[in-house]
Amino acid sequence: MRQLATIISNRLIATATMEMKVEIAPQEVAPGTFFHVKTSELLRRPLSVANVEGNVVTFLYKVIGSGTADLAARRTGDVLDVLGPLGNGFPLEQTGKRVVLVGGGIGVPPLYYTRRLLAARGIETVAILGFDTKTSIFYEDAFRELGETIITTVDGTYGEMGFVTGPLARVEADVLFSCGPEPMLKAVAASHIEERYISIENRMGCGIGACFACVCEAPGGYVKVCSDGPVFRAEEVTL
Repeated sequence: MRQLATIISNRLIATATMEMKVEIAPQEVAPGTFFHVKTSELLRRPLSVANVEGNVVTFLYKVIGSGTADLAARRTGDVLDVLGPLGNGFPLEQTGKRVVLVGGGIGVPPLYYTRRLLAARGIETVAILGFDTKTSIFYEDAFRELGETIITTVDGTYGEMGFVTGPLARVEADVLFSCGPEPMLKAVAASHIEERYISIENRMGCGIGACFACVCEAPGGYVKVCSDGPVFRAEEVTL
């Protein structure tokens, strides 16, 4: 669904990490889905949903190229051309189960919205969030308000030193939801948790499954991250 979104705020919250809130037509947004946002360049940028409150949607994005630099320069009142919500998200039907949410870097945002919705259903969760260094951390307090939260940093400047796989090995849970860079996803997909869902980050073209720019290898063929995912059962894809 193509629509216009008005920027309410657009601010720096961590090293090279921006939080953008936009006002959009009220709609149901599943956790783990994304919006395809037009920049000044020809192609759009996929932004995962960090939160939804009424008709206000929050995106978090890392400024790493000209497209996201263009988004970072936008101001309150500017209007964005967006497609969405798109894709398939995390399944919330986890009654009676304990869910561990594992995020790395800019893969953390969709897990916050997911955790809020799980908490509203009375589902117990624990979050493990991995960052490069202390200045890269965001949303720690927001996550802690929803339950047990473990922070790791690669350089040990905050929380546990190392990667998310360290604390994950100690956690007992029935279901795993994860989003982050591919090496991290590959590691958590092989974890001891019985039921595992991973959200794949990938550069996209059309965002609706027509251009085959975001294909991912799968047993027996390929899947399109934008339309078949971005959330998959771990066994559905080959990383």
